[in-house]
Amino acid sequence: MKKRILGNSGLEVSALGLGCMGLSFAYGQALETEQGIKLLRDAYDAGVTFFDTAEAYGPYTNEELLGEALAPFRDKVIIATKFGFKDGRPNTGLDSRPENIRSVAEASLKRLKTDYIDLFYQHRVDPNVPIEDVAGTINDLIAEGKIRHWGMSEANVESITRAHAVQPVAALQSEYSLWWREPEAEILPTLEKLGIGFVPFSPLGRGFLTGAITADTKFESGDFRTTLPRFTEENLKANQALVEVLKGIAQELNATTAQIALGWLLAQKPWIVPIPGTTKLSRLQENIGATEIELSADALSKIESAIANIDLQGARYPEHLQKHVSK
Repeated sequence: MKKRILGNSGLEVSALGLGCMGLSFAYGQALETEQGIKLLRDAYDAGVTFFDTAEAYGPYTNEELLGEALAPFRDKVIIATKFGFKDGRPNTGLDSRPENIRSVAEASLKRLKTDYIDLFYQHRVDPNVPIEDVAGTINDLIAEGKIRHWGMSEANVESITRAHAVQPVAALQSEYSLWWREPEAEILPTLEKLGIGFVPFSPLGRGFLTGAITADTKFESGDFRTTLPRFTEENLKANQALVEVLKGIAQELNATTAQIALGWLLAQKPWIVPIPGTTKLSRLQENIGATEIELSADALSKIESAIANIDLQGARYPEHLQKHVSK
């Protein structure tokens, strides 16, 4: 597996990470513990060294799963986790008070069976806590050796700039894919200017860009996607044109649509590290294959031209969740 460095932080990770949320949370039935441990260890054996979790995934169970699975090679992997919700539950509201950040850090260390967190993200910006206070608390935790780097998630340019001035931000994690390109307008130029890495979550559009989801797809009970406007039958049908474009290019390059979507992201900047999630070994191996695909300028131009006239339909989140995004 090729490696990448997140911005100017010096934090080296595998060119593709693993988003671990879906092993425990949000996409229907969670994997049995032994299955989850096996998938995580298979990912490590395949070259993945960057694993993304959060106290909110479960809550708590995903961190516990990673702690057990990664313990045998803890010093050879980079673990990212997150703070920022009351009691680790997104539906209870935001909480980035310094005392909560410290409390979450201590609890996460125990669940992860480690004495340091490689990358500690603020899950969402809390408008009730000055970002300077958050960054100052992080500065103290770094000085104490409890965390090594920090990051932000779904933050806007102002919050990133203010936070970075107090304690350098190693990475921003936000949604970015061929299905959601908003970060290109202001976020990517800001990250490049400040030397901050970018970790796109949902780089495959929550599975849509794999081509495996159609208007006829029925999701499991408890699958988060049933609440998302982009996944209504009408919008899935309208957005299928994007997948057809990727399928055509994938056939030309003897690749899969998922590999083209990930390859496109990797080609945007050398400091971008996507974190696709999966519960299946075959999909994990397919995703890793994207790191070997070199999209030529011609192929990238063809993708841009083909999707320029596609009007993608549907909001990212239902209205009640929008308040937690890019504040």
